Amino acid sequence: MRAAALYLALAHHPVLNKRLEVITSSVTNLDIHDIARAARTFEVDGFLLLHPLPAQRELVMRILSYWQRGGGAAYNPDRSEAFERLHLLASLEEARAWVREASGADPLVVVTDARPYPNSIGYAEMRRRLQEPGSSYLLVFGTGWGLAPEVMAAADLVLEPIAAVGTYNHLSVRSAVAIILDRLLSDPASR
Repeated sequence: MRAAALYLALAHHPVLNKRLEVITSSVTNLDIHDIARAARTFEVDGFLLLHPLPAQRELVMRILSYWQRGGGAAYNPDRSEAFERLHLLASLEEARAWVREASGADPLVVVTDARPYPNSIGYAEMRRRLQEPGSSYLLVFGTGWGLAPEVMAAADLVLEPIAAVGTYNHLSVRSAVAIILDRLLSDPASR
């Protein structure tokens, strides 16, 4: 059982495109649904969707409204329950402040990337840290081709990447979230 507070963040800015230029990516409906469901399944304390553009945040609010109060709430109550953990914020700075307020502790920011970093922390060590009472973590995932270099450099910890079997290594962010949550929060003996 996890003792630390754990929050997920899905950042849409600053992230990279395939030319490794810093961009703001668009919200993807599937990411919202699937990551909210994974957050609920693994009992994460919150899923923070980060987007700086008001029009994109409004789109997310319309999606949430349909599934929490509109026709979707009656059609699929499980989806509504998953969305209870979703909070819409503008930036990583806002997310850190939100987690500090919600958890009562300054969160350590743990970033993810498909590329290896020399200072990466392994899953076993991260699982151990999540057992420490009173600690708080913000696990940040990037859309597009990953988080911008300045986000990676400013993080407290970098989680090791999911190892590909071959040379192809480009999972969807929602797949990466599910794999990483399973590695960090499920019983390793059950695998």
